[in-house]
Amino acid sequence: MEEAKTLLLSERGFSDLYLCYCGQSRCMPLHNYGPAVRPNYIIHYITEGKGCFYEGGNRYELEAGQGFLIVPGQQTFYQADKEEPWTYLWVGFDGRNAEHYLKEIGLTSEKPVYRCENGKILQEIVGEMLEKQKASFSGQLFLEGLLYRFFAVLSEHIEMPVLSRQESENLYVKRAMEFIRNNYFEDIKVTDIADYVCVNRSYLYTLFQKGLHMSPSRYLAEVRMSQAEKLLMMTDFSVEVVARSCGYGDSLSFTRTFKEHFKMPPSQYRKEKRKEQI
Repeated sequence: MEEAKTLLLSERGFSDLYLCYCGQSRCMPLHNYGPAVRPNYIIHYITEGKGCFYEGGNRYELEAGQGFLIVPGQQTFYQADKEEPWTYLWVGFDGRNAEHYLKEIGLTSEKPVYRCENGKILQEIVGEMLEKQKASFSGQLFLEGLLYRFFAVLSEHIEMPVLSRQESENLYVKRAMEFIRNNYFEDIKVTDIADYVCVNRSYLYTLFQKGLHMSPSRYLAEVRMSQAEKLLMMTDFSVEVVARSCGYGDSLSFTRTFKEHFKMPPSQYRKEKRKEQI
């Protein structure tokens, strides 16, 4: 059994980020939840005691001042300690920007555990959420503001486990690849990519060569050429439009790169590939 206070919301007035439910629980020894799969994100924060969190074959022993993230579709199990059962709060939320906000503060399915010493403010925020029971629009706005404040406090005070050198290098490359895939259609340069992940160009080059056996500029070109091929085959866009859609300011530089990659200019490539489909 557990002593709990909860708030469950049915209204979804916002799409970027919205509160689904929240609560506080004082658990009995060995009280557990799961194994279970959740449909939305949940952040737990431990205010007293300790317990264990199981996720993806990993076991985390946690105590007051620490917390954990549950992501949608992932099976998890957590249990209070026998001698010092935990008390925790939780905030369930979702939205199209939820994953992005979590990544910005350092929480992912691969890195679900964190520490936050300023937990008193988190408790106050959840306490205010629980007091707001009105389903009015003003109430929704109030709860939305508290949810963003919850994220702001985490963003400012969160402490993540120290990454090994290899993990840090992999993270730089992963974030750079995501930036390229999300911005290849813009006039981005390697300097922009390096600035985004906060490393210098030469170090980023070294990391890409080590992890992908190619330079950042080569990876950017590969992504652009892959998209260009799709546009040539699936649309009747002119070469100029395809070039601009793939981040090239003019069709000449695009054609030159395309020819180096596919051994023929884009117009000829489209013509020959479409013949093969007949």
